[in-house]
Amino acid sequence: MCRWSFLQHFRGNLDNWDPALIDALASARRVITFDNAGVGGSTGRTSNTVAQMADDAIAFLAAMDLGQVDLLGFSIGGFVAQQIALTRPAIVRRLVLASAAPQGAAGMHDWAPEVIGAVGKPETSPAEYLGVFFTRSSASLQAGQEAMRRMYARTEDRDTATQLGDP
Repeated sequence: MCRWSFLQHFRGNLDNWDPALIDALASARRVITFDNAGVGGSTGRTSNTVAQMADDAIAFLAAMDLGQVDLLGFSIGGFVAQQIALTRPAIVRRLVLASAAPQGAAGMHDWAPEVIGAVGKPETSPAEYLGVFFTRSSASLQAGQEAMRRMYARTEDRDTATQLGDP
């Protein structure tokens, strides 16, 4: 049985996955989400490069003895997923990239001012999250608000929020 392994966006942790997505995919097969080293409840030092994040994720997948996985990379997680596919192609059955681009793509060297404003603060607010990951259309904002309600519905045992400058 193949499994999904999910790689989160910059400063994202386990609680930043929309439960509707996880539940839908988990109805057919095992879904594995995890915090990379130094993120959320995970120990270790936060990686400084995408290549190191990929190495950490590869080590996690190997430790779990998962064999091949389908990788879903969201935002910076998409960059990590691409690096995993380059470094260890044999463990990647399928690669799904959401809100990502290939290395060197136009416009990928700088973040938009609203992204810098959202991720450059000690903690990103739900409104800033909406501004980064959803368009300004009413349909997109409504979908984003519904996702945020699902993600924040659970108030106990939440993962540790990722702070900018965490080790």
